[in-house]
Amino acid sequence: MDFNPTHHPSAQEQHWTSLQNTIDSSKAVNSKREFKEYSYNPNFISDFKAYKLGMTLPQINRLHAFRQQGKFANSPKEFQAVTGISDSLLEAIAPNFKFPDWVHNPRSSYYPKSKWKEFPKKEALKILDINHAAKEDLMKVVGIGDAISDRILKQKEIFGGFVSMNQMTDVWGLTPDVIAELNKYFIVESLPKLKKINVNTASIKELGQFYYFRYPLSKNIVTYRSMNGDVKIEDLANIKGFPVDKLKIIALYLEF
Repeated sequence: MDFNPTHHPSAQEQHWTSLQNTIDSSKAVNSKREFKEYSYNPNFISDFKAYKLGMTLPQINRLHAFRQQGKFANSPKEFQAVTGISDSLLEAIAPNFKFPDWVHNPRSSYYPKSKWKEFPKKEALKILDINHAAKEDLMKVVGIGDAISDRILKQKEIFGGFVSMNQMTDVWGLTPDVIAELNKYFIVESLPKLKKINVNTASIKELGQFYYFRYPLSKNIVTYRSMNGDVKIEDLANIKGFPVDKLKIIALYLEF
């Protein structure tokens, strides 16, 4: 029987074999490399880490049970008391233990003591007429800043003056809470001098320039008065599309 191998290595296999000596030399050099042990908090070691350190399964379980109570070992001796590891194992692994700074220096803190900053208190407000309020008066209300105070004044300019505090709901950006704060300090004490719109003579275009009217509603008003004669205040609710919930406010800007 001929027991000689019938397989003949290829050129690539022969090349790999020739590199084996280089690989073996590299392994020999790397085996002499020193590995650095980093410090760690023993309260948070994993099962695998504990096993590599030489701890037994009961010792690992005792550590987990202790941690589940929300407790921490704050020194090597406490760690030994909790886990029950031997003196020799403690001596071997304790040099790499790292506990928080506050354990050794209770007065120290991770966060510097913050200094309380005194903010200027909001000035107490007197009740004012909203139509006479300046920007500075409005900004004294909690929740009203530079932009919103400008919007309130712009809205007053559009109307020619407010006739009701309910018109604050028309100002974009005012939340119900801020409107409630406004109502504590501002009122409509007297009706401003308004340039009223005559609802019976104004054209569709003229009616459409009023804040609460748009083209469809302006057209419906003109159509209604052409079919029924002069519009009276009680007729407004009968006009298609008229915002009945704001009727009392709108009526104060109209002439009949």
